[in-house]
Order: sequence, then structure tokens, then C-alpha cells
Amino acid sequence: MKRRTFIAGLGSVAAWPLVAWAQQAGMPAIGLLQIGAPSSLDFTGFRQGLKDMGYVEGSNLAIDVRWANNNPDRLPGLATDLVHRQVGVIVALSSFLAVRAAKAATNTIPIVFGFGADPVQQGLVAALNQPGGNVTGITSLASELIGKHLGMLHELLPQASHFGLLSDPNNPLHELRVKNAHDAASAIGGTIEVLTASTSGEIDTVFTRLANEKRVQGLVVDGSVFFLFARIQLAILAARFAVPAIYPLHEQAEAGGLFSYGPDIADLDRQVGHYVGRILKGEKPADLPVQQATKFKLVINLKTAKALGLTIPETLLATADEVIQ
Repeated sequence: MKRRTFIAGLGSVAAWPLVAWAQQAGMPAIGLLQIGAPSSLDFTGFRQGLKDMGYVEGSNLAIDVRWANNNPDRLPGLATDLVHRQVGVIVALSSFLAVRAAKAATNTIPIVFGFGADPVQQGLVAALNQPGGNVTGITSLASELIGKHLGMLHELLPQASHFGLLSDPNNPLHELRVKNAHDAASAIGGTIEVLTASTSGEIDTVFTRLANEKRVQGLVVDGSVFFLFARIQLAILAARFAVPAIYPLHEQAEAGGLFSYGPDIADLDRQVGHYVGRILKGEKPADLPVQQATKFKLVINLKTAKALGLTIPETLLATADEVIQ
């Protein structure tokens, strides 16, 4: 079920009468704060996690969704709106910026996140095992996967020595990702060039530059949610300019990217749903340790590999969770 379908059931601003009615009827209500736009991702895992805990939207739970439509500046106002509506829990999936906005809006309403940053480094919790406040959740520590991504790209392209990192400079994790990329490149005896983009036009410019200069032999795309939303554009440009690229999420490989390695988002969201259910049943976020994602997926798009004239090593194929023919 895609978000457009899900949003029809959940509503957005129009969901307020339903949420108010649910609260008056004694039904718990939660707020879902999203940086993206309807139909940009899939909520199946989150809904399954809630169901595992005995909560079904429209039956014994109301959910009020707020979309920032890929505009981070809208997040603080949307978070404040959810606080004013007195939801029982605020949930932020896939975006550190959404979690930060929610935390700035309230220190009493529980907040549950699911994203790829280190919440201690980002000042969201005091410690992973004892969050100590109103924020907890699940992290994949995806920013630390850049070394793994570069290693896999090098395994695919053993003769390559100069790589690129596509990073969003507006993302709060940009500097950390750049550092991790340089450390990883040094570890394999190579170099890495940082390429930045935060708009669709800038993505076009980056690939035009790659095509003209022909220095970068392989590209690592970082975990910015912006690149997830731009996954089709990235796949088309990488194919057009024959740039082998690795991505952090399976949706990007499924959209035509060469290959991806990263957390199983459906499973991570399911874990978030479990935490929301436990909080609704009376547990406190301060007592729920931040968990780390346990399932990761390697997805290889053989169709894209053939179009690029690449042969995927058997070592990668043998460990792939999904191969797209």
C-alpha cells in the first residue's frame, strides 16, 4: 500500500475532526510528522507494527498525518500543530529534521523516531540505553554505512581508485557523511570527490559535470531523504551518463539504481510501530532504549548492470537479498 492510498484513510489537515472525535470517545490518537509528500513511501511496516501491538487505525486508533511536502521549513509549524491537537504520540519516520522539529515543539508528548542518524550525536537522547527524555525510537546508523557502500562499489569496480559522494549540503548530517567517506576512501587506498546537490536542477548539474570531466569512476549516494524522493531522476541520469552508483535504500534500486545496501525500512518501521504501541499502553519513552535496525538488504538490479555493461561479482550476487532481472 503506497502513501497515497494510506493517506486516503488517514487524512491530513482534514483528519482533525476525526482525531477530536476519537479523543472524545476515549480512542488514542497519534500524529505522524513527515518531511515528504503523499505517496512518496510505504507505511505498511509501521501499520503492521501497530497491529502487532493491538492497534488498528479507524478501529481503536486515530492517526493524524502532517506532510511537509519536501519543505523542511514547514516542519516546525506542523509539529506545533500536532502538539496543539494533543496527540498522544508524535511519530517521525525517515527524517532527522522531523524529529528535531518535534523535539523543539514539546518536551512532554512522547516522540518516536525511525531514521539513520546517531541520536546521541545529534542531541536527541542522552544515551542509547537510557534516552532520558520524551524521545526514543529505532536507528539504522545509516551514516556509518558509507564505508560499507564504498567497499561494495570497489568490489564491483576493483580497478577504480577515484570515487564520488553525492551528498545534500543542507542535511545536518552532511559533514559527518563527508568525513566518513574520506576515511573510507583512504582505507581502500583511493580518493573520493564530494558532489553536492539539494535540488533537482543541481542533480542535473552534478551528472553533467561527471559526464564532462570523466574523473569519478563510481558514485556513492548518501542517505539524505531528498535523494530518496529523487530516486527516479538519479537512476535515469546514472544510466544516461553510465555512472555506476550504489544507494542506501532498496526503493532506489527498485527505481532503476544499480544496487543498494541499507536497512530494511519496512522492518524498521514495524519496530517503530511496536514502540508506539508500548507507549500507548503506558510505557515511558525515557525507559525504552533506542534500538538499532537488525535487518539490512542488498538489492542488485541486473537489468541496470547489463545496460551499463557491468558484470556483478559472484561474491555480491551470493549475498544479495533481492536480484532484479
